[in-house]
Amino acid sequence: MRKLLERIKYWSQLLVLPLYWLSYLVPRNKRIWLFGSTLGNRFSDNPRYLYLYCSQHKEELGIRPIWISRDKEIVAYLSDSGLEACGYHSLKGIWYALIAKVYLYDHYSKDINFPQSGGALKIDMWHGIPLKKIQADNRMDRFRHPRNWWERWKCLPRNCSSEKPTDHILAPSGYLKPLFESAFRNPENVFVCGYPRNDILISDAIHNILLPGEQKEMDTVREFLDKYAQGKIVYYMPTYRDSQNQFFDIMNLELFADYLAGQHILFCIKQHPFSRHKGEFAAIQYDNILMLDPDSDPYVVLKYADVLVTDYSSIYFDFLLTDRPVLFFDYDREEYEKSSRELYWDYDKATPGVKVETMEELMQAITEACYPGEAYDRKYHTERIALRDQMFDRPESLSSPRMVELVKEMSGLAD
Repeated sequence: MRKLLERIKYWSQLLVLPLYWLSYLVPRNKRIWLFGSTLGNRFSDNPRYLYLYCSQHKEELGIRPIWISRDKEIVAYLSDSGLEACGYHSLKGIWYALIAKVYLYDHYSKDINFPQSGGALKIDMWHGIPLKKIQADNRMDRFRHPRNWWERWKCLPRNCSSEKPTDHILAPSGYLKPLFESAFRNPENVFVCGYPRNDILISDAIHNILLPGEQKEMDTVREFLDKYAQGKIVYYMPTYRDSQNQFFDIMNLELFADYLAGQHILFCIKQHPFSRHKGEFAAIQYDNILMLDPDSDPYVVLKYADVLVTDYSSIYFDFLLTDRPVLFFDYDREEYEKSSRELYWDYDKATPGVKVETMEELMQAITEACYPGEAYDRKYHTERIALRDQMFDRPESLSSPRMVELVKEMSGLAD
């Protein structure tokens, strides 16, 4: 029954196409900018931080930023914080989706509202510099590379609605522009600017509004640092993949927790929002291991991390801006490369940090990264800075102000 309902919901996307075509008839207000993230379910990523910047400078910028969400709690909390937010299904949300000129999101236009988006300027800020191949470059993606007529037919509703081409795609550097042009098959409309989410890593210029769950997590981090003046925050963010459950075969969590306590380290684990193993990780309960909400924004705690541990997640590219150590816990690398996705670059050359596959190697690498010697720091510092300058055109400047000016030009508001 559940599968049947899901299929009906999927194919019903075709029914909204007349609404989409009719929405082209509605005049659009260039000063109203809508923001949304992750199919409308999260307050996160590039849209979050550009929205906060715009909200905190809306008078001087002459724009009206509005967050659109399917989550009523997010809408209520942002509204109570003095920001403007609307529910996806609310009358106000539908109205603003019809009259707003600018849509800014990190996945697809349905992060905000697809049926009402005809005639809007749709800007995809995306959600990271990809190590693994994405979109059309990912040959294992059966949606973009169907093998037969039946797979093409099954993709019809998605092609006609949620993944209609956006007007512009954001790339964080000139070096990466060709990659995004290839992945999105949109060579003429990829533009270059830094990621607004990284402004929070390099500056305090944007006042971050924390959701209640995020505030609770930050309170735990601050309590730990207050208790241990020399304590360290290690942030573990694995990428989305099926083989992630091997983590529990490799790790003796009781022994690992004892190690963390002895070193005065708080190990924060942030699962991918779409991970199939969220339940298994949520069951981890140790004093020195903090399980972060998979749906929370990763940059809230990442800003305070002394060391990042990841595997194939693009978040390490952003963390290069802090010039702090990155460790690569790639225990399933061979399986991942064979069964998941190809990579854009040679893995060893594009990952400036120690590679570890066992718990013992991980503990040793964490200790060395938290308390690095001169030779260690000099070696990886050079590699990190070289890769950082390749991935970001202006790594030490704020991206949000430049992004606003670019969007104004695209929408005609700067005229």
